[in-house]
Amino acid sequence: MIEQHKHCPICGTPIPLNERFCSPNCEQVALANQKKVQKTKRMLYVLFALFVLVWLFFMLRGQFGF
Repeated sequence: MIEQHKHCPICGTPIPLNERFCSPNCEQVALANQKKVQKTKRMLYVLFALFVLVWLFFMLRGQFGF
């Protein structure tokens, strides 16, 4: 019978249930991926805010005399 296990989210190697990654290398890769995702989210929020500001400028420019 196969022992209870899960797989490393980065490389797919079987690991014990109490471990998150199979090696420090896979943990570093996961941290780097997480940082990329956070940076992408931040850029998306900035671009959305910029879009809203430009939209407000064009919508309200007649009221301010621009």
